[in-house]
Amino acid sequence: MTEQARGWTVRPETEADRAAVHRVVAAAFPTPAEADLVDALRTDPAWLPGLSWVAETSGGEVIGHALITRCTIDGADALALAPVSVLPEHQRTGVGGAVIEAALQAARERGEALVTVLGHPEYYPRFGFVRASTLGVKVPFEVPDEALMVLVLDDSEPPPSGTIRYAAPFGV
Repeated sequence: MTEQARGWTVRPETEADRAAVHRVVAAAFPTPAEADLVDALRTDPAWLPGLSWVAETSGGEVIGHALITRCTIDGADALALAPVSVLPEHQRTGVGGAVIEAALQAARERGEALVTVLGHPEYYPRFGFVRASTLGVKVPFEVPDEALMVLVLDDSEPPPSGTIRYAAPFGV
């Protein structure tokens, strides 16, 4: 079933979507911290045009969002997928997966090599993510091994290994 058949479509975020994205992200998490993070990332050098995607209903309501920003792994360019947000009433309908797939495809088209995610180990493998530890990728803080994952988008070069350094607004 296509997104349009489900009553929503995915597209890159525009400047006009900022308030709606903030609302979606704030509604999807228990505190406004993730919504504030997205706002802060927009003004950071880690922000990459075309890697913030929204899902919207046929009526124009933004109901989902996925963001990919620049990070590094021991100095090598990589990407971080975070956050992914869907309005609670639209969760488990395919919206999150659709915005993730669109953002990942946009990253592939940019020629990016690797995406990292810190998330639910039962969810992200469906997109091709594997445990980061299998490639020697780690974070500078404690997380369960299965929660830190990577997706190789371009395997023409060996993927980087080492410690992820996130954009400053992440605060880690």
